Amino acid sequence: MSWMVRGLQHARVEFVMIAREADANMSETCRRFGISRKTGYKWLDRYETSGLDGLVERSRRPKSSPLQLNGDVVIDLVKLHDDHEDWGPKKLRARLKRDGSCPDDRVPSLATVARLARRMGWTEAKGRGRPQLPRALPTGSLSAAERPNRVWTADFKGWWWTGDGRRCEPLTIRDLFSRYILCLRPMVWRSTEAVRAAFVEAFERYGLPDIIRSDNGSPFASITGPAGLTRLSAWWLSLGVRPERTQPGHPEQNGGHERMHGDIARVIEANPAVTLALETIRLERWRVEFNTERPHEALDMRTPGDIYRCSSRRLSDVKPYVYPPDFERRLVHQSGCIHLRGRHVNFSEALGGMEVGIEPVGENRWRVWFCDLVVGGLESKNGKIRRCPAPENPPPGNTDCYPCPDNKV
Repeated sequence: MSWMVRGLQHARVEFVMIAREADANMSETCRRFGISRKTGYKWLDRYETSGLDGLVERSRRPKSSPLQLNGDVVIDLVKLHDDHEDWGPKKLRARLKRDGSCPDDRVPSLATVARLARRMGWTEAKGRGRPQLPRALPTGSLSAAERPNRVWTADFKGWWWTGDGRRCEPLTIRDLFSRYILCLRPMVWRSTEAVRAAFVEAFERYGLPDIIRSDNGSPFASITGPAGLTRLSAWWLSLGVRPERTQPGHPEQNGGHERMHGDIARVIEANPAVTLALETIRLERWRVEFNTERPHEALDMRTPGDIYRCSSRRLSDVKPYVYPPDFERRLVHQSGCIHLRGRHVNFSEALGGMEVGIEPVGENRWRVWFCDLVVGGLESKNGKIRRCPAPENPPPGNTDCYPCPDNKV
């Protein structure tokens, strides 16, 4: 090593040369150089062991770091991000652990994966922001989903144009308990026939749910139909599936479904395909990935496919609804008319082709049931029969909808 040294290293060399003299006083020498006796003996020991090389400044980098990522793990995370660019650190780590390519003792912590994501530019550091007050849901009677197929949620994702100028508006059906997407089909128009065909396919494939929750838009609900029924929701009810609606202006009552729509907007809608046919393929691939590959925090980082099971209620097993013996049964004409006492009464086109039960509640008054739902009333006056509110209306909160009498089958 050259003696042409400068600065701190030169001072160490000078200190060692003086401290090694036979008549040198260690305490006095350390005071002269402004160091402690412990530091002085450290440099003497290094010189005795390694010579002048021992006086060179050494790296203070720790020999091991618990936060250090293995190179193979980094490569695996980069590949996962390339395949799933919209996934965050939680999903990337859960998928890495799920694949089994990384032993459990080598799976990095969530904070480590998050640091890598920020360093690679996958995510941005976020501040704490303003604390959010808990938002109370409007009082209502929305059903809880305690198991798969207890509640399905249905809605339309907002539409966008594909490259060939075709309108793409997916119909989305999802199991509330497991988050499993049952249908993600682009619809050109919101016709009842097209939507019903999509539900037929879902029912045949997955069975029947107990409840289908939707908003108050067409074709799920109507502001003029009896009890808000449409041809589509009346058909659900005839299958033993109860329609349930969120309150107008409260999309948070179907928040998980809206969150899923946001994912579709970022991944699919932001980069539309050239044709509607290709967009249909992309949506189906995304649905399969969402159901079988993407971990969900609400499911303890499991996938919806790990949780969901098909319903035991099959579409082929549905039997016609049986009204009590004292009810008069009438088939509603496609035009919405009911034939009663030799008269045609305009009732509702939503029930066209469906059978209703007419319960007498007085000499000239009747209550009209559709399955187990009160859909209105009829009264005879001046030789004419007209539609009227249901006699003995249900209590507030269950307007036009309450259980049938005990003798009802």
